[in-house]
Amino acid sequence: MWALFRRDVVLAFRRRGDVVQPLVFFVLVVTLVPLAVGADVALLKSIGPGIIWVGALLASLLAQESLFRSDFEDGSLEQLLLSPYPLPLLVLAKIAAHWMVTSVPLIVVAPLLAVLLRLPSEGMSALVLTLVLGTPVLSLIGAIGVALTVGLQKGGVMLSLLILPLYVPVLIVATLAVDAALAGLPVSAQLYFLGALLVGALTLAPIAGAAALRISVG
Repeated sequence: MWALFRRDVVLAFRRRGDVVQPLVFFVLVVTLVPLAVGADVALLKSIGPGIIWVGALLASLLAQESLFRSDFEDGSLEQLLLSPYPLPLLVLAKIAAHWMVTSVPLIVVAPLLAVLLRLPSEGMSALVLTLVLGTPVLSLIGAIGVALTVGLQKGGVMLSLLILPLYVPVLIVATLAVDAALAGLPVSAQLYFLGALLVGALTLAPIAGAAALRISVG
């Protein structure tokens, strides 16, 4: 797992477009919305958490298709399927590497964009916590859809149709958590829910992703 994780991280930084493209898309989405809705501070405060989370969700979706695509094209994915090691653990290693290079930069940049949207400091910690808990769930769920569509020539549209409905609960709970923090209310319930989603996705997504890969490649 560690060797596969290191390999994917190194390859991602050699193909810097895989790292930069989701980050640039995220920044563009978040910065263009205030230009469209105006500079009203109260409005930006109310819609800021939703803007940031929608941007993170779309950037994650944009980056998902590259998770298994290069391995499928060069034949190394078939070698993983033939490996004596448990395939779900190898899938989990690839998801972890993909999250590290695509979602961690979004989490780092998000507080700066939150300042641009005039998000008060009371909601900043809740925003970062929801991103830390929620973006791995997006990567894990997305991996299942990518594994199912990796063998298709134009699987991007099918991938969006498959996984976008599954992203909606994460989006709703995360934005509710930030809104509750801004209102001075406890956010433990929302964070526990996101944590439960993360544990469930960590448990089931690698198994489902491995089965989907066997179906798609086999």
